Amino acid sequence: MKQIIQSFKTGETILEEVPRPQVKKGYILVKTHRSLVSLGTERMLVEFGKSNLLEKARQQPDKVKMVLDKIKADGLMPTLEAVFTKLGEPLPLGYCNAGEVLEVGEGVYDFKPGDRVASNGPHAEFVSVPKNLAAHIPDTVSYEEATFTVIGAIGLQGIRLANPTLGETVVVSGLGLIGLIAAELLVANGCTVIGFDFDTQKVALAKGKGILAYNLAEGIDPVKTVMDATQGVGTDAVIITASTKSNEVISQSAQMSRKRGRIVLVGVIGLDISRADFYEKELSFQVSCSYGPGRYDDDYEKRGIDYPLPFVRWTENRNFQTVLQAISTGRLDVKRLITEQVALEEYQKIYKNIGGSQSIASILTYPAISNNSTAVHINKKSETFPKQNKATLAIIGAGNFTKMTMLPAFGKLDADLKYIVSAAGVSGTHLAKKHNIRISSTSYDDVLQDTEVNAVLITTQHNLHAQMTVQALQAGKHVFVEKPLVLTQPELEQVMQTYQSSGKSVVVGFNRRFSPFIQKAKSVLSSSQEPMNIVITANAGFIPASHWTHHMAIGGGRIIGEACHFIDLLAYLAGSEISWVSASAMGKHPAENADNVSILLKCKNGSQGVVNYFANGHKAYAKERLELYSQGRVLILDNFRKMEGFGFKGFSSMSSKQDKGHKHQFESYIRFLKDGGEPPVTFSQIINSTRASFAAVQSFLSGEPVKIGD
Repeated sequence: MKQIIQSFKTGETILEEVPRPQVKKGYILVKTHRSLVSLGTERMLVEFGKSNLLEKARQQPDKVKMVLDKIKADGLMPTLEAVFTKLGEPLPLGYCNAGEVLEVGEGVYDFKPGDRVASNGPHAEFVSVPKNLAAHIPDTVSYEEATFTVIGAIGLQGIRLANPTLGETVVVSGLGLIGLIAAELLVANGCTVIGFDFDTQKVALAKGKGILAYNLAEGIDPVKTVMDATQGVGTDAVIITASTKSNEVISQSAQMSRKRGRIVLVGVIGLDISRADFYEKELSFQVSCSYGPGRYDDDYEKRGIDYPLPFVRWTENRNFQTVLQAISTGRLDVKRLITEQVALEEYQKIYKNIGGSQSIASILTYPAISNNSTAVHINKKSETFPKQNKATLAIIGAGNFTKMTMLPAFGKLDADLKYIVSAAGVSGTHLAKKHNIRISSTSYDDVLQDTEVNAVLITTQHNLHAQMTVQALQAGKHVFVEKPLVLTQPELEQVMQTYQSSGKSVVVGFNRRFSPFIQKAKSVLSSSQEPMNIVITANAGFIPASHWTHHMAIGGGRIIGEACHFIDLLAYLAGSEISWVSASAMGKHPAENADNVSILLKCKNGSQGVVNYFANGHKAYAKERLELYSQGRVLILDNFRKMEGFGFKGFSSMSSKQDKGHKHQFESYIRFLKDGGEPPVTFSQIINSTRASFAAVQSFLSGEPVKIGD
C-alpha cells in the first residue's frame, strides 16, 4: 500500500510503498476513502524537517538539554549516533481519516466489515486503528465531510473546557480550520462569537457562518473591538486556536476578558504571561489536550478500556460522535471549508508549497483498488549462503532497540537479513531500505512459513516474547529474543517444554557479558577459584508510571524487563548459577512494578553480589557501575567506558568508547548459527537468570528470601 511519510532529516515528504498493517486485538482495519490534510500541524512538521540542525535545536531547547545530559553520561559519539538515527526515522503524516472497515480484531464488537468509520488514521491506503479512536459515520454524512471528525473534536474539546452557556460571548482567536469549526459549534450552542484572523478569505467564511469576524491585517484593535461589542464588560471566554510564537495573543486575550473570564489554549503561542493581567481579573487559563479525555492514555486508546459515561461524559470517542452528529444535522457545515480534493498520487500538489498554501481544507482521495499485501520486497538478495553454512534471519520488531542497536551492530556481519516485521510497516520499510533488508512485512506468519529463514530475532514489546518464541520453535526456527524471555512462570514453562521438543536453540540478548570489558575481567580473574563479591549499580533513570514497561502484563516491570541484564552479568562473572535471592524495594509497601530495588544474590559456588537498580538518580551520572572484589583485588568498571584494576599483575586500566557488547554478541550468534555447537548463552543460564528475576520481585513483595531450584 502507499502512505505519506515525512523525513525529519531531509525535510522531504514521500509517498512510500509499505506493507499493509495487520489488525490487532482491540483494533479495526480500515480501507481509506478520504483523508484530510491538517495544514497547520502538517505544515509545522514539514517546515521543521526542512530546517537545518541549528534551527531544529533552537526550536526544541528541551531536547538539546537531553542531548547534553546524554553526552555527559554516554559520550559524544554514541549520543551523535542516537541523534542522527532519530532524525532519520520516518514520520507518518495525517490523523483525519475516513474509510470502510475491512477486518475487526479480537474483542471488537461495535464494528463489523463494511461499516463506514472516521478515525485518527494517517494518510495511508489502509490503516489499523484502536476501536476507541474510530466512530461510525452516519448515513447522511459523506466521506469528505467525515474527514473533519478528528480535527473537529480538537475544537470541540476546547469548547468543553471553556464551558460556554447560552447567551455568553466567546472570542475565537485564529480562524484556521480548527478555529472556524469551533466558532460554528459555539454559534450552534447559542453563543455570540467574535473571531479574529489575518486572512481575508477565512474572515469572509466566518462571517458567512454568523460570526462577528474581523481582519487583524486591517489594523483594528482586537481588545477595543471586544470591549465595544460587550459594552465594556469583556468577553466571557477566549478560545485560542492561533499558531504564533508571539506573546501578544495571550496578553490581548487577558485584556479583552471580563473578570473571572476563561481562556483556553488549543493552538500554539508564546506563553510569557503577565501576572498583573491575570491577577486583577482572577482569570482562569487552561491548555486543551487534543481530542479530549482518553488522549495519550494507553489503557483507553490502545487497550480499549472506556471511561464510564456517568463519570466522564465526554471522551475523545464521544467527541468524535458529537462532531459527526453535528455534521449530520446540519449544525456544522464543513463542505464550504473544502478548498481542494487531490488524488493520493498527486499529493505534492498540497505538500510542495504547504508553507505558502492559502487552502482552508485539502482532502486526499484514494484509489478503489490498492496493494493489499502485508509484505513489500525492498532489496534483491545479493549473495547466497551454502545450506550447511547459512544465517538467514528475520527481525521481528522495528523499535528503538532494533534501529539504534541491533541493525548498526549487524552492519559488517556476514548474515542475510531477509525480513523485518513491524506493526504498521512504515518504520520497518525505512529500516529495510537503510540496512539492505530484502522484505518489509507486517505479518509474522510470512516469516514462520518461509523455510529459507532459519532464525528469528524478536525485539517486540515484552508481552509478545513468549508467544513468538514458542511459535518460532514450533516452526523449526532458532530464536534470539531480546530480554526478557518471558514475563510469567507459566510462560517460562511453556517455552521450556517447546524448547525441549523442538531441537532448536533459544538465546536471550544478555549482551553485557560480551562486552570487551567483561571479557577482559573474566580473563584477569581466570585463575581465581575463590568466591567473589560483586556490586552492580544501575542508575536506570525515571520513566513515567504510564509507560508500558511498568505495566506488568505488557512490560513485566523494570526488574523482570531490565534488571535481568545485571542478574545475568553477576552470575556470568561469578561463574556460577544463582541459588538464593533476597530483595528490598524502596517504600513501606512496594508495588509489583517497583523500580528502586536492591537485590542480594547468592551463587552455588559461594559467590555473592548485589544488584542495585535505581530510578531516582540523576541522568547526568553514569548509568552503570560495577565493582568486583576477589582475593585482595578489585575491578571497577565505569559505564562500560573505563575499567581499573587494583592488585592485578599486568593489568591496571582499560578504556574505550562505550561498549556494552552488542556487536560481539551478534558476531557470536551468527557464528553459532553457521558452525553449530554450544549457543553463546546456554539455555540453562537463561532459565536461571529468568527465575532469579522472578524471585527478586517475589522477595521484595513478601519480605522473604527465595531459593531457586534446578
